Amino acid sequence: MSAGGTGTARVEGATTLIFDADDTLWENNVLFERVIDDFLDWLDHPTLDRAQIRGVLDDIERANAVAHGYGSKVFLRSLGECLARLRERPVSDRERSDLDALATALVNHQVELMPGVADTLDALAARYDLLLLTKGDREEQQRKLDACGLLHHFTAAHIVAEKDTGTYRWLAREHGFAPADAWMIGNSPKSDILPARAAGMRAVFIPNENTWVLEDDDLDPADTGVIRLAAFPDLLAHF
Repeated sequence: MSAGGTGTARVEGATTLIFDADDTLWENNVLFERVIDDFLDWLDHPTLDRAQIRGVLDDIERANAVAHGYGSKVFLRSLGECLARLRERPVSDRERSDLDALATALVNHQVELMPGVADTLDALAARYDLLLLTKGDREEQQRKLDACGLLHHFTAAHIVAEKDTGTYRWLAREHGFAPADAWMIGNSPKSDILPARAAGMRAVFIPNENTWVLEDDDLDPADTGVIRLAAFPDLLAHF
């Protein structure tokens, strides 16, 4: 579906395409969800059900994202704090070791590109200036960038602590483009779509069913500055 209705039409005036990384170019949050499932199985709380425990964890993750940022290290911290809150005591060394073992896959996993990403970027790079913008732990995100095999498509790749309106305005100044000529492409309403729109850019929303719950937010269905697509290769029908 295109902005403001159905059908397909190429956009006009675009010079710069900005891409989110995690859960847009490659799978990411599904790995965290698998660890959470394992954590809930391992915890086996006597009175709280899985949804109630997940609510506690979400609250802790929300606070830690503000205080400490993003990534697997902060996620492990949140799991430990969740365990301590539910057990009403400090986490033991054995429990800490068990949590580390649960999260091994987050550290050692290979980057798994979304279907069609490489070919789509190859086609788009011939027509537009491509930038990559990702947030999180710098070392962790850089490792994924180095492993993805996609960096040759991008003029620059930026790792930032947060993707807010100020970040997008800074990006426009840094690369000398007019916000109205740029499109932000990502899966997160909170980090990709809404702040880019507030900075004067247009946006492409490509939902991912595994998007982190804390990245969700409401989008205005009447906003003609947002294109909603089902899959990454659908970009080629518009750009």
